[in-house]
Amino acid sequence: MAVSILDKLLPMRAESPYPKDFQLLVSKLKPVHQTEDDIVNLFKAYEFGSEAHKHQLRKSGEPYFTHCVAVATILAEMNMDVTTITAALLHDVIEDTPYTVEDIAEGFNNDVANLVDGVTKLTEIKFRSEVDKQADNFRKMLLSVAKDIRVIIIKFADRIHNMQTIHHMPSVKQRRIARETRDVYIPLAHRLGMYRLKSELDDLVFSVLEPKAYKELKKAVPKRLKYFEHYINKFLILIKKSLEEVGIEAQFKSRFKSYTSIHKKMVEQGRPLEDVYDIFAIRIVVDTIEECYSVLGFVHKYYSPISHRFRDFIAQPKLNGYQSVHSTVLGLEGRAVEVQIRTKTMDETAEEGVAAHWAYKENSGEVSADKFENRIKWLRTLVDTLQNEENASSTQFMDLLKIDLYKHEIFVFTPQSEVKILPVDATPLDFAFEIHSQVGLHTIGAKVNNKIVPLSTPLHSGDTIEIITSENKLPNSAWLKFVKTSKAKSNIRKWLKKQQFGQSIKMGQEIVERELRKIGRIKVFKAIKDVHIKLGYDSSDKMYAAIGSGHRTISSFINIIFEDENVARQSPLELTKESFISRARRTSKGVSIQGIDNLMLTFGKCCSPIPGDDIVGFITRGRGITVHKKNCGTITQNLTEVERLIDVYWDIKSSQSFLARLRVLGNERKNFLNELTNKISTSEINIDSITMKVENDLIVGIVIVEVEGVKQVDRLMSRLMTIKGVISVERE
Repeated sequence: MAVSILDKLLPMRAESPYPKDFQLLVSKLKPVHQTEDDIVNLFKAYEFGSEAHKHQLRKSGEPYFTHCVAVATILAEMNMDVTTITAALLHDVIEDTPYTVEDIAEGFNNDVANLVDGVTKLTEIKFRSEVDKQADNFRKMLLSVAKDIRVIIIKFADRIHNMQTIHHMPSVKQRRIARETRDVYIPLAHRLGMYRLKSELDDLVFSVLEPKAYKELKKAVPKRLKYFEHYINKFLILIKKSLEEVGIEAQFKSRFKSYTSIHKKMVEQGRPLEDVYDIFAIRIVVDTIEECYSVLGFVHKYYSPISHRFRDFIAQPKLNGYQSVHSTVLGLEGRAVEVQIRTKTMDETAEEGVAAHWAYKENSGEVSADKFENRIKWLRTLVDTLQNEENASSTQFMDLLKIDLYKHEIFVFTPQSEVKILPVDATPLDFAFEIHSQVGLHTIGAKVNNKIVPLSTPLHSGDTIEIITSENKLPNSAWLKFVKTSKAKSNIRKWLKKQQFGQSIKMGQEIVERELRKIGRIKVFKAIKDVHIKLGYDSSDKMYAAIGSGHRTISSFINIIFEDENVARQSPLELTKESFISRARRTSKGVSIQGIDNLMLTFGKCCSPIPGDDIVGFITRGRGITVHKKNCGTITQNLTEVERLIDVYWDIKSSQSFLARLRVLGNERKNFLNELTNKISTSEINIDSITMKVENDLIVGIVIVEVEGVKQVDRLMSRLMTIKGVISVERE
């Protein structure tokens, strides 16, 4: 049918009537899509994409557009609609060619343009690291789901073909892409119920990350197939006979686990392949739910079930919509055999997951829009969470994403018997946020099965939870230590950030007013309009918060506001080293030289010694004695003139403390200053002053402390290096 239509529609060419790869693509379409209009539109996209990518090649040397056609063909095999397949043919046009979203919309339609835009990576942004790049790409892709989940399905097909052809890449890049596929795409496919796609990605990743084990299994598994096929046929004899007698028509399938799963079982059980038997499952597919349970009865009639390995996902579907009855029984020779029983509709959903929705929608309408939305409710919740986390760091974003991708499920109940699905080890507080964010924020307690329990108590399937709230109760940062869901973590962080923002505003206002009063410009400042705009902020609150949190120094603020007046004050962080040294030296009476105080003394500027440093005197010609640190380069370079060295000592009491100036460099993060000061105070050391500023996402701090000796300074520096994010601690 498809070929005859193409013969009519596509122009004859001297070299070929039409491209063979396009013929293959059309042959994979569902019959409902093999209409004249659909094929004309698809070929239009084929021609457009081919022209756009005509000068581009893949790493293999093939024309780049072969990749786009391959992605479209994969989606046709998944029974996706023509709009999705059209977008697949164009999915790299915006990223890799001069064409824009507007060009796609004008040439095709907004639906296609939105899908292509959703798949496109963020190539225009300069990322600080590969983690940032990965996080922003996933953020955009997942937020596009809020408009159309087909974005992810196109991305899956794109990833499958990239993994299929990954051997043309450098080995380092192969492993990076494989790890990304393993960590995000595979669990995401699992959560969306796309098990056929997940299994294929599993094996592709396995072949890259563990090539030796993969090759061994690929060679060994086919040799075991004949044994298992014989075993399965014998196992099914009595079941098939019983179903024929009662008139139940069924399809029988055997499914071997992916090479990845087989290898995992071999490692877990510590056995060779020949001794591992639970690497396959028997699937029985019937027409109705009633027949599913009838088949289950026959299976249990002939083989004893293993009770703890029975799962009824028909009565209680998985969060991604997966439905099937699973029962592991003791089969022939006493070996455990897993039997999966489901309807044809359930079988297609189990294989294709959410992608099956478009096949149903165009046929009998068996799956309603409400049912489809219920299947991806968790993903909508994740999208809502990510929209609230736009300012989260890359690490926080990826953590939130992985929380939802890797979780296993438990089923718990409200007092009204409404089922809620949560990850394993979720707590009553996670449950509260699942009910509503405001319920979570005001939670003061919880009852599990009518007993009051701590909010950190892990929940179990079947628990009934009642949440106790109070308008006066508000979150605290300790909650983040035990909640498990991304929704709970996101809402708690959002509330804490809002509170911190308010405190920073207040602190910033106090700093500005205090400093302006010092220089006599408070009235002038109050008369200036839109000060925040001059400093590049869209509100005065954000301006004050930046000052209060240390992201902008008060000196830079004053310099800009009064740039035409010579009133700018030096930042505390910019306090000259000479000023500090002068203060530090005043803690001693001076320096004693063999019993004589302060005789013609100067201090070496090369090392700037202060009380507490081990020092030595160097006799200069005509300038008296210069005091240096004993490890100063000037001294070590003049060791041949030992006769010019003289013992000197600080004139300081044994119980007297002195000042030390430390320069701390670290990565910007929340609570950095708090942890720094706590570490110093728990060392029983007084802080004389501490100033911080942020430069290019790095915290630069100057800490002046009172210490009793050099050893105490060294111990403190070592302790400060244990703080998360600290890059270096140096004494100045």
